[in-house]
Amino acid sequence: MSYALAVAAVFLLLFALGVRRDRRRFGNAVLLGLAVTFFGIGLLAGVEDAPPGVAETVMVGGLLVLGLGPIVLAGLLTWNGVKMVRKEGRSPANLLSLLAGLGMFGVMVLAVTAAATDSWALRILVVTLLLVLGYVSFLFVCFVGYAFLYGRMRLRRSADYVVVLGSGLIGGSRVPPLLASRLDRGREVHARLAAYEGRDSAPVLIVSGGRGPDEEVPESHAMADYLVERGFPEGALVREDRSRTTEENLLFSRELMERDRPGSTCVIVTNNFHAFRAAILARRAGVNGQVVGSPTAAYFWPSATMREFAAVFLQYKVVNLGTLGTLILLGALVWASR
Repeated sequence: MSYALAVAAVFLLLFALGVRRDRRRFGNAVLLGLAVTFFGIGLLAGVEDAPPGVAETVMVGGLLVLGLGPIVLAGLLTWNGVKMVRKEGRSPANLLSLLAGLGMFGVMVLAVTAAATDSWALRILVVTLLLVLGYVSFLFVCFVGYAFLYGRMRLRRSADYVVVLGSGLIGGSRVPPLLASRLDRGREVHARLAAYEGRDSAPVLIVSGGRGPDEEVPESHAMADYLVERGFPEGALVREDRSRTTEENLLFSRELMERDRPGSTCVIVTNNFHAFRAAILARRAGVNGQVVGSPTAAYFWPSATMREFAAVFLQYKVVNLGTLGTLILLGALVWASR
């Protein structure tokens, strides 16, 4: 017990140092996940010394979570996936939660089949698959947990710019609800920063988004029109209208900021499910900015979060794909050794 808690304390210290150094590192999420994991192991190891009845209660609770948890989660993901398709259409990104739920049911059926048969190959396949899914699931939980914490960190009191990241337009020219949420949040952040700093030093708001192949105007122009129509001063707006991706949003906005105010700081606004990945990208782009999120419809969150995690996972593809490849290779070697 003491050993596991000591390891947890070390990871927690490394996590605190990582956050102090830069909040926008994915490594912080992994360190926090490892700290929580070893803390849980330490608590479980100490259950045997607990008063009578506590160990039995913990064991029963653990078995219920392990037995029913995956079934409940798979059912919720499948239900959410169906709702997502009905509301948003059948694009690959909108199918993620549905595919995840059905995939979990498939793995459960495969595991039960392997346990009920004498197939060595099937058992090795299931164990290898569970190891792969365990690795990915651990990183996903780390990502979600730290993204939750990052989204609740206190807003900085001083910034030269507020940067609102664009998204697609409806009908090629109109701001959709998802983007309107970002713009409303950006306006709120701008007002709070202006109140902190005084009217003479109010930050500039940059709306960032170029023109897509199916859009009549650049996203930044539609975004600016949305804000001006609702009373935001046009003189406090700057349009960044070249970008096509989040990376370009940040790079081109950085160019505008460095051109007018070298060494400036900013607050970047996007939707809450996108905030942590945007923060990672901002760090890579050399943007000195905190990222804050705007509200998103609850049904949209699972698939969107999976998409964000997949993008972050592939940003570290050498480590992650290498680890997955190693696990699969080990499974193949065990199967071949039979």
